[in-house]
Amino acid sequence: MDIRIEKTKRSIKNAFIELRSRKSLERITVKEVCEKAEINKSTFYSHYQDIYDLSDKLETEVVESIIGSLNHPENLLKNPEEFTKELYLGYAAKNALICILFSDSRSGILVQKLEKTLKELVFSVCPEYREDPKENVKLTYNIYGGYYAYFENREYGDELVISTIGRLSGNMDI
Repeated sequence: MDIRIEKTKRSIKNAFIELRSRKSLERITVKEVCEKAEINKSTFYSHYQDIYDLSDKLETEVVESIIGSLNHPENLLKNPEEFTKELYLGYAAKNALICILFSDSRSGILVQKLEKTLKELVFSVCPEYREDPKENVKLTYNIYGGYYAYFENREYGDELVISTIGRLSGNMDI
């Protein structure tokens, strides 16, 4: 990719994240992002359809980064306890960005995107699970339950919360 395009996109993203750290998504305008990024509106629209498209792309980048940080994604099936620990360490590494991008009206989007991505990872390894209701329920329960347990109990310390969720995930036989 052309270095100018990369710099422009980085400038747009940084401007958006700075604004998003102070305002809800619905209150941010393309004009504000353009002023902060020092670009024209036409430049913004050559890369993104609107503010929601930009937000969605940044959210997807965070999810891909978390999933990409997994050293052993196959542990989702082979060793769920270790997988869970890796996944939540990925959350911890992206915590600041998660808190900015997935706040307010976007708070449930992270877990939705993670569920979709993780299920596709599982289905690529075990295609028979795609139509198996029990496995789908188990995956959804682990993903959503672990996610909310993690974010609601962090005051007890990441290490304790992650290891507890990991042990619970490892004991999910149906």
